[in-house]
Amino acid sequence: MSVFLNQLINGLHVGSIYALIALGYTMVYGIVRLINFAHGDLIMVGAYAVLFCITLLGFPIWLAAVGGILVCAAFGVTIERVAYRPLRQRNAPRISALITAIGVSFLLENGFQLLFSATYRTFPSVFPAAPLKIGEVRVAVGTLVTISIVCALMVLLTLFIQRTRMGKAMRAVSEDTGAAQLMGININRTITFTFAVGSALAGIASVLYCAAYPQATPTMGSMLGLKAFVAAVLGGIGSIPGAMIGGFAIGLAEALVSAVGLSVWKDGVVFAILIIVLLVKPTGILGRSMQEKV
Repeated sequence: MSVFLNQLINGLHVGSIYALIALGYTMVYGIVRLINFAHGDLIMVGAYAVLFCITLLGFPIWLAAVGGILVCAAFGVTIERVAYRPLRQRNAPRISALITAIGVSFLLENGFQLLFSATYRTFPSVFPAAPLKIGEVRVAVGTLVTISIVCALMVLLTLFIQRTRMGKAMRAVSEDTGAAQLMGININRTITFTFAVGSALAGIASVLYCAAYPQATPTMGSMLGLKAFVAAVLGGIGSIPGAMIGGFAIGLAEALVSAVGLSVWKDGVVFAILIIVLLVKPTGILGRSMQEKV
């Protein structure tokens, strides 16, 4: 039972990171109907930015984390302006934007590999190593902090979208871009802000992930991004609570597969879940059907 509970806590830990990354996917998709496959690689960008701030600039870990988050936000805004906005302004087909997103992902991975080589870089310790013991269950401090931060961010993001002026603009653009523009909403500024927030969330996820798995490589964000995308689809892409539910569900599924001794199959189980969801309920757990006018 103690092994099962420990695996359950590990699943919640990694699932909270998937959920945080999935929030970025679902925000961008909700606004511009784009699957930003470069989003996962922003986690890698954030990890290297934090390492740069620590090793070369001598920042303390908390200040380096802030620097990494700001760098991720800047990268997200730049990618949107350079790669995606020209396609949107020319009314390019969605497949063009999707191919561009894949191209940006490969550009980031190979660019950082060219700059820093494929050798992994060790990430410094962030949280105390000594775990907390609750009965027979050991809980790492980083696990509790990660889950708490992710839940708090989801609540704050939900309140922001529902209560603030920019949040209302984001919902209006998501509902009907043309009508929102006629009502005086700046479409480009709203989309840029959405990319900035989603990319900042990826920066936070990079710090939390590297705190648990202390190494950075140019390809570290590839599989993370794909699993977070599965989490977004499972929860209902476009739904913030759905992204959280999907992330925790994927994390728990991986943990349970590892608990029964089939850890080599955990990646396959994640993508099997994606196939099942697309066959049974393509809109996801909390997603809603979209009707297109013809």
